Amino acid sequence: MRLFKYLLALIVLAIGALWSLQGIGVVGGSFMTGQSQWLYIGIVTMLVGFVGLVWASRSPG
Repeated sequence: MRLFKYLLALIVLAIGALWSLQGIGVVGGSFMTGQSQWLYIGIVTMLVGFVGLVWASRSPG
C-alpha cells in the first residue's frame, strides 16, 4: 500500500511540474503554454504531491 501512495504522490508531483513548465512557456504544444494561471495551478499541485510524499513516508503501510 505504501508503494501505491508513493507512486500516486509522484504522479501528482510530476503533473504539477509539467503544468508549471507549460505555464511559463518552457514546454509547448498545449493550450496551457504561456498561460500564467497554469504556473500557479502547477505549483499548488506540486505542493499537494509533496504533502502526499510526506504522508506516504509517515504512514504505517
